This record gives sequence, C-alpha cells and structure tokens, in this order.
Amino acid sequence: MSETKQPKLDLSNLKAGGFIKERGKDLFTIRLRVPGGRMSIPRLKKIADVADKFGGEFVHLSVRQSIELININYKNFDAVVEALGEKDQKVASCGARVRVPVACGGCEYNPNGLVDTQKSALEVDQKLFGTPTGHHKFKVAFAGCPFDCPKSATNDVGFQGAIEPVLDKAACISCGLCAKSCVPKAIVMGADNKPELTPAACIWCGDCVKVCPVSAWSVKKQGYTVRIGGKWGRNPLVGTLFATFLPEERVCEFIEVVLAWYKEKAEAHGRVRLGDIIIREGSQAFLDHLRVTFPENVVSSTIPPQVILTQVGN
Repeated sequence: MSETKQPKLDLSNLKAGGFIKERGKDLFTIRLRVPGGRMSIPRLKKIADVADKFGGEFVHLSVRQSIELININYKNFDAVVEALGEKDQKVASCGARVRVPVACGGCEYNPNGLVDTQKSALEVDQKLFGTPTGHHKFKVAFAGCPFDCPKSATNDVGFQGAIEPVLDKAACISCGLCAKSCVPKAIVMGADNKPELTPAACIWCGDCVKVCPVSAWSVKKQGYTVRIGGKWGRNPLVGTLFATFLPEERVCEFIEVVLAWYKEKAEAHGRVRLGDIIIREGSQAFLDHLRVTFPENVVSSTIPPQVILTQVGN
C-alpha cells in the first residue's frame, strides 16, 4: 500500500497570510489581528478555546500586540479559521504590506491621553491593512501622549498625541502649578509672577492645561506629531519629526501620501524600508512631497532618520 504524499506547502505565501512555520514538523504559528492591542472579552474567550483545542499549552503575545496561536498543525488550518469566525477574528499578515497598527489606550481612560489612538488604529486597520508596498513591511504606531509607550518613533510612521497650549494672562491667578508640573521646564514664573512659556522647550504634553485651576491655559492646537522613517531589527533607525498637529481625521490620508512616495522612490531599490529611502533621497525631498497635501502641518525642515548603534565591532 503506497503512502499518501504530503502536499507541498508554499511557506512564503502562508507566512504572508499570517501562518508562520515553526521548527516542529507540520507545526505553524497563526498570528491574529488585534488592531491597537484591544480585544473584547468574548473574543478573547473564543481565542482561548480555539488555542486549547488546536494548539499547544500557551499562546504568545507579540511585541506588536498580536496574539499568536502556537503549535497549530497545518491540517487544522481550515478548522481553526472556521472556529475563530472570519467576522469576529481575522488572521494578520507578514510581508511587504501595511501591518496591523499598534496603539496605547489613548484618551478614553488614560489620564495622559491627548488623542483617540484606538479610533485611529481601528480606522487604519480597516482602510489600509494589507495594502501592498511592493518593497518591504510598513508599520504604524499611535501614542496618545509624549510618554510614547508604543515607541512610535521606531515605526515607519509614528503618530504621537500633542497639545500646543496658550495662556490667558488676564485669567491667570499666579498659582504656579503649571510651572511646577512642567517636566521639561518650558514654563517658568516671570518677573510679573505670571507663567512664561519657551515654545522650543515645550514637549506638547498638555500638563499645564490639565493642572490649571482656572483654565487660564487652554488648547491652541491639538492633534498628532508625526515621526517617520523608524524601524527596528538588524539596522535600526529612529524616525524624525516631519509634521505637527495633524488632525486625527486625516491620519489615513497622510499615510496614503507617504505610501505613494515610498512606492515611487523605492521602485529601483528592491527590498528596502521607508527610512532608508528617506536617507537616500534626502529629507527635504520628502518634506516637499508631504507639503503639497499638508502645508499647514509639515515642518519647515528636519533631519533624516537617525541610525541606532546596537553593536560595537572592530
């Protein structure tokens, strides 16, 4: 009796679809989409049941907030996908495309949050997830404030919540709380015992607005600062500032404009990340491209993404 021949698996296509080969024979990791790192309790329970039935003894939480089902036999792929429910839980992806966005809790319950990062992450996931870049992976992150818990500057495009404060001196009671709460010391009490702000030192955290007991400090501008060109891995880069106070409702449009430039400029360079293309083409050329669509938000000048030295060799 002849043995049944095992079908040849296209591991590259499987990985691109979120099915990643493990060391064990016939075993795969299935990466699940969790945009913004948020998941309902019923979904979490369903995933636990599926993992218990088809997987190993644990699941893995990836550094980009995805849940990974471990030790899944490829013969059970269809059963796992059906058990998860296509509408309730979709599989993530790898490869040269827009990945699942990561985000902090934002302003919904976090007292430091300045913008609705969860809403932004969900919108990007719904509209842009899986968009081919033609060149390399494309990662997006949202931080609700300058604490930058998601490390947004190490993503291809990183959004960080920001507030530009303005003072009504006539309403100020000279309590000094704003100066005391200002960590970067951008606010000091002046000779007239009124706060004085040094804009260049301000990190746009909005703490002065929050602590003022008489609302003398208010919001002049609010939105996202945008750092572009970051990446992690073997040759990491830190993204640099390209735009300020981008309205939350224009996030997807901004990413689309970035992607258009990336696809065009990387055409002849093969597998290369956005930050490397910015370094090659020059940050000013990229600024000029962005300024056509976002003249009120793009900064006048900036520096290219910065190299992070992770090893010292001879």
